[in-house]
Amino acid sequence: MQIAGFLLIACTASVIGSISGIGGGIIIKPVLDVLSGQGLEEISVLSGSTVFAMSLVSLLRNRDSGVTLEPKRGTALAGGAALGGAAGKLIFSIALRFSSRTALIGIIQSLMLMFFTLIVLLYLKKKKAIQTRNIRNIPFCLFIGLLLGMVSAFLGIGGGPVNIMVISYFLSMDPKTTALHSLYTIFLSQAASFLLMFAEGGIPPVNPFFIAAMVSGGIGGGLIGSRIVRVLSNDQVDSLFGLVLGLLILLSAYNTIRLTVLG
Repeated sequence: MQIAGFLLIACTASVIGSISGIGGGIIIKPVLDVLSGQGLEEISVLSGSTVFAMSLVSLLRNRDSGVTLEPKRGTALAGGAALGGAAGKLIFSIALRFSSRTALIGIIQSLMLMFFTLIVLLYLKKKKAIQTRNIRNIPFCLFIGLLLGMVSAFLGIGGGPVNIMVISYFLSMDPKTTALHSLYTIFLSQAASFLLMFAEGGIPPVNPFFIAAMVSGGIGGGLIGSRIVRVLSNDQVDSLFGLVLGLLILLSAYNTIRLTVLG
């Protein structure tokens, strides 16, 4: 796979991730599993780097969008996500170290992605009939962030649809505000994950040109996506989100079958 391919995947996923708040990693991870020929650790680094760059750019660009972060609940979510991101990365490293079959970890990741994405798609379809909670308890928000960060870092997706469903349901936020808070948790979760990676001895040997292409795509996608989201309605953001979820379920199912056969 050529550098241009990495750049295109990162940019496309980051545009979608910036608009919907899913981060882009949940698109990048399964696509790279199929196309890149890289190992699980390398894909985790490529996906995480892209998502980190995209979320940072999107947050900076959204400062004057009219959609704002809630100081107390948003900070609690993000703080929990940072702790969860470090924990999830540690669990992933331990699983790789002690597993005799790397493909098995990939199968578990694909199954978890497919399961979570299906649950979120069902939630999206029934969302108008579901009574959300609007929880104000700060320790609970911290706990939610912890779980989201842990799942995201273990799966190497940086965030994903689970963020959107959990934040929407428990905090009763509209799609655009949910997306912004999701990006905030993704940013801190990835930052914590990278800090732990460096503390453990540095990043795996990944081609630096691949990383540069992915990060460039993440920055470009974040800039484009943050501009597009300003002209979309909340219903249009939800429609895009639903379409992406359907495609991700199919892709995760394909990856599960492929890794089972090859592994």
